[in-house]
Amino acid sequence: MPEKTDYSLESDFVKELDRDILEFIRRGMENQDEDGFNKLTLREFELQYNTIEPYKKYCDKKGITPDIAGNWMQIPAVPSLAFKEFVMASFSVDKAEQAYFTSGTTDPRRKGSILRDKGAVDLINAANGLLTRKYVFQNVERMKILLMTPSPQMAPGIGMAVGLDRVRTEFGTPESAYLITPRGLNVEVLLKALLDAENSGKPLALVGSTVGFIYFLQACETEGLSFKLPHGSRICDGGGYLGQFGECSREEYFEKCSRVLGIEEYYCINVLGMGEISTNFFDNVLDNHLKGKDEERYKVIPPWTRTEVVDITNRIRLPKGEVGLLRHYDLANRSMVLAVQTDNLGFETDYGFEIIGRWKKKPGKLDAEEIKAGHGGKIMTQLGNFLLRRSLKKIGNVYRKIAKER
Repeated sequence: MPEKTDYSLESDFVKELDRDILEFIRRGMENQDEDGFNKLTLREFELQYNTIEPYKKYCDKKGITPDIAGNWMQIPAVPSLAFKEFVMASFSVDKAEQAYFTSGTTDPRRKGSILRDKGAVDLINAANGLLTRKYVFQNVERMKILLMTPSPQMAPGIGMAVGLDRVRTEFGTPESAYLITPRGLNVEVLLKALLDAENSGKPLALVGSTVGFIYFLQACETEGLSFKLPHGSRICDGGGYLGQFGECSREEYFEKCSRVLGIEEYYCINVLGMGEISTNFFDNVLDNHLKGKDEERYKVIPPWTRTEVVDITNRIRLPKGEVGLLRHYDLANRSMVLAVQTDNLGFETDYGFEIIGRWKKKPGKLDAEEIKAGHGGKIMTQLGNFLLRRSLKKIGNVYRKIAKER
């Protein structure tokens, strides 16, 4: 009788898998090792099939086991809803170093937990550190960052807060600051930082939620406020541009960034981040601009991931350009499930993909043009939206007070 494989965190199986995935990630964006990716996904699938009971049952129902799967495309992608219903962890949860809520749900009672052990934290930090450097801070070592998010001390259960704290420590200067407090947006800190950047000529980075930036830009327009930030200032937003944020399309958002802040479109980088997926997906625009390349905007697919767009009915992969559901395969997801079927709508491009909305699960065909009017997903709670907008109502008075003091 063959000896039973040990899949615990202390086992050689997991230690070697983590070591090999980390090495694969550190090979960077030029890594074209398809065979290496395939072998790693099959090893990761073996681990997750044998350690995550809900996923094992799901795979058995699909008739796919590690003995049957021959490549990454055959590995069953678990619906993102599973993370809200079950504990999806490939390790003993008492060894978790990170634990926070899943995103994208309107019912907080159904939120599950995203759990990562130390090895998995090393993987996500390596992956997203490399990507953030290349697609947001490629041409600067460090800069002052204003974070449109609460601190992890204030919101330890929010993945964005945890992730952006890493951005602050790795790429920010000591003057970097969080803008969201228990009372809402700290308008005074934000306005002073913008005015200081204008006067000093030192570029500034704004990083955080799309909706927060849109509310801020709209409030400035209402009050007739505008700034001319130094060249090289940038804004990296995560979430999306939806009608619920004031009928603001992606193009209108770029115009507002230019008109209100003086930030060029190629310094406006959107990022898709999800609790259920470890790797963040960044726009290519700043990297292309610095290389002198003229390409359409799209989300870059790193070598340790794969993204497919599938039909909403039969889940069969669609041709490039057709709108369907995004499905991600991510080696950095070792602590959870590497293959995740999302409810995000998007389409493949020649070299990446774009997200354009969230599927409402309505019957019938997708209206691609109607969907393309939106972009991304909702990441802030109703309470957060209320506090943010309440803070912004006084932006004109705060600005005039600061100007008078100067």
